[in-house]
Amino acid sequence: MSGETLSQDPEELRSRMDSSKAHPARVYDVFLGGKDHYPADRDAAAAGLAANPRGYLDVRHNRDFLRRAVTRLTEDDGIRQFLDIGTGLPTAENVHQIAQRTAPETRVVYVDNDPVVLAHARALLTSGPEGRTDYIDADLKSPARILEQAERILDFSRPVALCLVAILHFVEDEEAYPIVRELMDALPAGSRLVLSHLTDDLNPESIRAVQRTYTERGFTFVLRNRKDIGRFFTEAGLELAAPGVVPVHHWRPDHAAPVPEQPEETYLAGLEDIEKVRYKDINDVTDADINVYGGLGVKV
Repeated sequence: MSGETLSQDPEELRSRMDSSKAHPARVYDVFLGGKDHYPADRDAAAAGLAANPRGYLDVRHNRDFLRRAVTRLTEDDGIRQFLDIGTGLPTAENVHQIAQRTAPETRVVYVDNDPVVLAHARALLTSGPEGRTDYIDADLKSPARILEQAERILDFSRPVALCLVAILHFVEDEEAYPIVRELMDALPAGSRLVLSHLTDDLNPESIRAVQRTYTERGFTFVLRNRKDIGRFFTEAGLELAAPGVVPVHHWRPDHAAPVPEQPEETYLAGLEDIEKVRYKDINDVTDADINVYGGLGVKV
């Protein structure tokens, strides 16, 4: 990993950390069974789980969609460069780990604006010797800055896969669509867009209950329908790859979602509901569980 974009002063990072307010990246970490979050994040995740007890399946299947998309792009399409915006806290099977397993020379640039994410990225988002990873401390709402810094690592004359996974529902329409267009306009033909997004098309009652818990905590939380999610691809001039915009568990399923190792029953019984999520097997998913669309677009 290059140190150029990771040179922030630790004191400056600490000054930006606000443990009193939940942050989407850290709430996501709770659902993925991580430990890099604060009580406010845990409370937000627990409230979301109380509103929708099967809601962990949205998070985990969203993550599994990313695994399948990156695997497909690396193995079948020969993509060797990824720009992952809204990375979140490092967890098992990050983009570079998935891609470099097939193509060790792959380069990945991660982008997030949470200082807690940045602190962990230094240590954990580390490339294999043949490839490269880097981390940009930036907000999705600053696409020009992201592109300027990403171009130091990525070759914009060759295809890049832009990953916007479970991030655009935190951005209002007037900013979200122009941001995606600006990012894709800067990338060459053959580039891809990997996108997932929460929706109230599928199971509106459960996801709207979750939406209320997060908006009460100050999050922007925009639920878009399938047509409006498709606009991210069409307005950026992309061709949707089969099967189009579909619930994430139906996007080229390979039935290979990792199954967590199970602890002793007595230990499991003593955990709170939000702590049990990390041990759930997500392969029992049904259509009534999922509120996330996913899709892959190609720039021609």
